Amino acid sequence: MSTPIAAEPRPRPRLGVFKFASCDGCQLTLLNCEEELLGLAAKLEISHFTEASSHIAPGPYDLSLVEGSVSTPEHVNRIRRIRSDSRHLVTIGACATAGGVQALRNYADVEEYLATVYARPDFIETLATSTPISAHVPVDFELRGCPIDRGQLVEVVTAYLSGRKPGIPNHSVCFACKRRGNVCVTVAHGTPCLGPVTHAGCGALCPTYGRGCYGCFGPAATTNLPALVPLMHRDGMSDDDIGRFLHTFDVSAFRAVEEEGPR
Repeated sequence: MSTPIAAEPRPRPRLGVFKFASCDGCQLTLLNCEEELLGLAAKLEISHFTEASSHIAPGPYDLSLVEGSVSTPEHVNRIRRIRSDSRHLVTIGACATAGGVQALRNYADVEEYLATVYARPDFIETLATSTPISAHVPVDFELRGCPIDRGQLVEVVTAYLSGRKPGIPNHSVCFACKRRGNVCVTVAHGTPCLGPVTHAGCGALCPTYGRGCYGCFGPAATTNLPALVPLMHRDGMSDDDIGRFLHTFDVSAFRAVEEEGPR
């Protein structure tokens, strides 16, 4: 009687985590998953994650998480290589999905910045713009936030391991406030808040502690900035104040909404 041949174990999916122009906060969110990360590590092979390990394995990768914006000529070539090595590519954080705070350069004179900040600006290689990853290569999913939410990150990774679409909400922060039973800071206290036009994901953190939303998860799927502006004027904000309020974490994304109008 022949001995049955044992089936070869299926290789674990390979994960790559990559950084471009950013503060590393979204990669740290992955490390801060702690117990959840231990469970995920048993189901996948972390092949490239320099924030966590000096061990680097070449592609291909089943899932690549990319943090940071494209801000230098080298970035352009590098993200194309990563895309070609990745079965699925997910961008994480405001820098990767919208250009980040550094996208303020898109509306200013970069040469003037270089001359002001650096003693030898001729040594600096940079682009005139800071752009999201999707401006250069196809992206399979965008996870917003500055930084991203750990629960949403685990959901995205788990979804791709399971071969399903991530279950990430697409509504505004106001819905999260209602679920938490928060009193509206704008209605009750006259506090300027971007919650009505900001993508949910933070659990309405700032309004829960009496502060207005700062819009760090970018514009929600449906936004009506023209309807929000009069409320901000009522709360004592000038047009310049409103501009500064909008042009922070996701300046490029909110600028696009301003130019396109309600959606």
